[in-house]
Amino acid sequence: MENEILMEPDYIHELVELIRSGENKEKIAEQLTNYHDNDISNALDELNEEERKMLYHMLGAERVSEIFAYLDDPGKYLGELALEQAADIIENMDADDAVDVLEEVDEEIRNQLIELIDEESKEDIKLICSYEEDEIGSKMTTNFIEIGRSLTIKQAMRALIAQAEENDNISTLFVEDDDGTFYGAVDLKDLIVARTYMTLESLITQSFPYVRDHETISECIERLKDYAEDSIPVLNDKNELIGVITAQDIVEVVDDELGDDYAKLAGMTEEAELEESLGESIKKRLPWLVVLSMCVSTVTSLFEGVIAQLAIIVSFQSVILGMSGNVGTQSLAVTIRLLMDENLETKQKIGMIFREMRIGFSNGLILGILSFLLIGAYLCLAKGKSPEYAFAISLCAGIALLMAMTISSIVGTFVPMFFSKIHVDPAVEVLATTRFPVVPYYHISNAPVDMPVAWTKFWGNGRVFYSSLGHHDDVFDQFPQAQLLMERGMLWAARGKEYALDRGLTLERFHSGGKMF
Repeated sequence: MENEILMEPDYIHELVELIRSGENKEKIAEQLTNYHDNDISNALDELNEEERKMLYHMLGAERVSEIFAYLDDPGKYLGELALEQAADIIENMDADDAVDVLEEVDEEIRNQLIELIDEESKEDIKLICSYEEDEIGSKMTTNFIEIGRSLTIKQAMRALIAQAEENDNISTLFVEDDDGTFYGAVDLKDLIVARTYMTLESLITQSFPYVRDHETISECIERLKDYAEDSIPVLNDKNELIGVITAQDIVEVVDDELGDDYAKLAGMTEEAELEESLGESIKKRLPWLVVLSMCVSTVTSLFEGVIAQLAIIVSFQSVILGMSGNVGTQSLAVTIRLLMDENLETKQKIGMIFREMRIGFSNGLILGILSFLLIGAYLCLAKGKSPEYAFAISLCAGIALLMAMTISSIVGTFVPMFFSKIHVDPAVEVLATTRFPVVPYYHISNAPVDMPVAWTKFWGNGRVFYSSLGHHDDVFDQFPQAQLLMERGMLWAARGKEYALDRGLTLERFHSGGKMF
């Protein structure tokens, strides 16, 4: 019995069986009133075209328009209908839903459908289409109730009843001033329980929240989320009410914004769709990949001299890139999430930067020590390098990892704060946090090349003496034995001095360039 109660009903299966039952159409239509529009929309895909057309006929244009509002791909089903029937369905939809449906059909068919719908619906659709995609006006609906400020309680109720036939968004009534501007809002419950001797003015909330039609979604999304209202009015520059943002619209807007931010964090230009074509997917992802690859190759080319002398360091570049990128993305995600709180104070933001820096430094220190030990052991045991040479390289990798992770955590926290301050979406900043921290690695790896000759016995790089004096290292090409010793990390400073003297370098220059010898 308990399992039966907890079992989730399969409404889609029930609907398909009901439509295919062969019963009287009027009886089927009556039973369909017990099901939610969303469940019926999900069942459409399980039916064939003939069954869907029969369903549309049974339900009527008004009910079908409500069902189509829940479809992810309404154009697919709209194409099965005659233009007149499709126009009737669009005509009965809310203007914002009608715009979404029309965007899914070909431009030629769209123009034909717009010509067939009534003038009022056509004007509402044109109004919403007149806004840019990132403006809040493009997300509003014209489905709302508006009453005059000077009405009595009885008159307000009559106005509500008269408009409710066309507009079912009645939980909040919006009040128009005598000059046509927005004045305030009245809760439906307050109007219902109000006594006839009361004035409408006493029910009106004049400080009701609103947004402007040309405000960008990113600018007002936080404000919309802060209010637990079913509808938020949208005003134009003349303070006239032209539409509302419903709770459902807010959910969709937030979902779109989160999807957009997720796409940018993933290094794409837009959010990916499940059924998009190969070309569309490439178009979204390729730009960032090209930019990132160019940046990495450019940074690496700046240290061509280091790589030429210590080619093995390239083997561990991916470790630095990967770990710094992970840390930067973690800090970026945490920061963007916290920046959604508009009440965050400057002191808290500074504390956040230091907190992320401490986390990045601590993680970098632990991983840096592990890299020092593991990479050094790997070079000694697997590659046969001398301990001095192996652990010199692993020390470079360990220190670079510590620095890169610390820098990435700071950049991943500070830069989105800066971008937010200048009103740029901080999610696009993923590039800065994930690629450039490789620079410290090559700077640190360059250290052995710049050390005085006395340190060659520790770093195993006999060429350092000649490089530090600005001398050509072709001596190693002329003395194969010296090159072999250098590669094994066994060329001591004394040998470096001997070759230097053979090349005619004076002792004074030698001591000035290698004073620690």
